[in-house]
Amino acid sequence: MRFAILVFPGSNCDHDAYHAVRHVLGEEGAFVWHKERSLDGYDAAIIPGGFSYGDYLRTGAIARFSPIMSAVQEFAQKGKPIIGICNGFQILVEAGLLPGALISNRSLRFISKMVYLKPEGQNSLFTAGLDTNRTYRMPIAHQSGNYLISPETLDQLERSDQIAFRYATPEGKVTAGANPNGSTGNIAGVLNREKNVLGLMPHPERAAEAIVGSYDGLAFFKSMAEYG
Repeated sequence: MRFAILVFPGSNCDHDAYHAVRHVLGEEGAFVWHKERSLDGYDAAIIPGGFSYGDYLRTGAIARFSPIMSAVQEFAQKGKPIIGICNGFQILVEAGLLPGALISNRSLRFISKMVYLKPEGQNSLFTAGLDTNRTYRMPIAHQSGNYLISPETLDQLERSDQIAFRYATPEGKVTAGANPNGSTGNIAGVLNREKNVLGLMPHPERAAEAIVGSYDGLAFFKSMAEYG
């Protein structure tokens, strides 16, 4: 699989994503500058974390208008897999590819810590290779990771199996105490209706090798490569 790693002014996790898919997973990967207008020749796209355009106005609000985003929209319509991580999740929401909004953390503080994710199912290429009987440990690092949706949208997402991951205890219990930022329903990752676009606040690319404290994140990219 050939991954496109998008790069915006202010991206800072692009090299982490490249290293995870190219050097650890052993798949092809290349950086794509935000002023490009095509994703031809790629099988999957990663919109990495960071602070695109310095989070000016609102996280992801300006990046949503970058030329490459028209290609991202077309990529999604073709059914190609797209994963937006942290700021990438924010960009996907601003672009209308995922529902909801990402607002300031409940604490109103930047949070950097390890969390545990519970897969809600195996109904997407991002989760098909994951074990729903265990949790996955990886870091978060964000100021605006509080995923906000209405009760009606939450019900719709649950009925459509669009919730990919929830914050949980190490044992897999979805509790208020395991929710680091106040996200509705402990949601850490959400899918579009077609299930080829995933927005995820935690950073699997920063948990791809044991030397950094966890290699649980590698399973996400392995699943994409195997089932994409």
